[in-house]
Amino acid sequence: MFRIDRRLIQNFDWLSFFTVLAISIIGIMTIYSGTRPPAEAAQSPLFLKQIVWLLIGIAAMTLFLSFDYIWLSRVSVHLYIAGVILLLIVMISGKSGMGAQRWISLGPIAFQPSEFFKLLFIIMTAGYLSLFSGKIDTVHLLKIFFVLVFIPFVLLFKQPDLGTAVVIVIIFIAMVMAHGLKKKALLLIIAVSIVSLPFVGNIVWSGLKSYQKNRLVAFVDPEADPSGIGYQINQSKVAIGSGGFIGKGFLKGTQGPFRFLPERHTDFIFAVYSEEWGFLGALALLSLYFILIMRGLDTATKAKDTFGKMLALGITFMFSVYFFVNVGMTLGIMPVVGIPLPFMSYGGTALLSNFISLGVLMNVRTRRFNLFY
Repeated sequence: MFRIDRRLIQNFDWLSFFTVLAISIIGIMTIYSGTRPPAEAAQSPLFLKQIVWLLIGIAAMTLFLSFDYIWLSRVSVHLYIAGVILLLIVMISGKSGMGAQRWISLGPIAFQPSEFFKLLFIIMTAGYLSLFSGKIDTVHLLKIFFVLVFIPFVLLFKQPDLGTAVVIVIIFIAMVMAHGLKKKALLLIIAVSIVSLPFVGNIVWSGLKSYQKNRLVAFVDPEADPSGIGYQINQSKVAIGSGGFIGKGFLKGTQGPFRFLPERHTDFIFAVYSEEWGFLGALALLSLYFILIMRGLDTATKAKDTFGKMLALGITFMFSVYFFVNVGMTLGIMPVVGIPLPFMSYGGTALLSNFISLGVLMNVRTRRFNLFY
């Protein structure tokens, strides 16, 4: 008979759960407001779909809390290989949309494997790094990079999913640095980065789609593409600025329902929210993310083993990068790379993968005591 260990309930991370739940509810409210019709037309069902995915996400989070996270280290290689195979399937026969081939269709359901791959990548990297008791030397650093990072980076770049490709590199560097590098390995990273930047930049630029190039050009000069990406950035700034100090009020924003702001329920949802809730509302939302990030870092410091520590750090880094890049996109201080705001932007696959990641993070905290062995 299935039983829930009383210690799991006693040590359950209620702060992280309610913080994320609050962000998700705010997201659903913003999706409802941003996609509402300007006239007496039917309301978009997107917010209802997001509610369904929220419930599925909570159920998945609970599932990933029910077993000891140590088990993940034992199957990390299998999970990683499965993730790479899914990326290969996407490249060969994936579903295309909006200029990218990122989805796999299973009947009426389409999901984006790259959203789940981020967590699988973190689990694999954490498992590998946990094998090292000391700092990592140059040879092992190169080995880890080419075994774990290079192949998925190329596959993601070819979709193209530049945002996720860059994110896994950032997460890898952050996790390796947090674990500890020998001086020569650290100097190697710095030297290779400086020397290879022009060559890698040229290769990456040549492989970009035209709309991706426009995004980078518009980041430097929004007026260079006033009817495309530059328009999105400018309208996002208008939405945020028009919110003022206290905002226009819920359901009183205009940039979303009047379609001035593209991708208002996904990439630019923070702009829609800021228009209605103003500086104070934005500050409250940023505080919720700050709590989540600090809680994740605290979980890493209190983890009972190296694998748990690296796992918690990797997931926290992932949430942090997505948060800072998305908000930076809406403010015009980051290029538009199609990165959603965690737990808030519309998207079933993204929301589900975020809640699974949260479940793993909370699992590390819940089982931080040796008595769970």
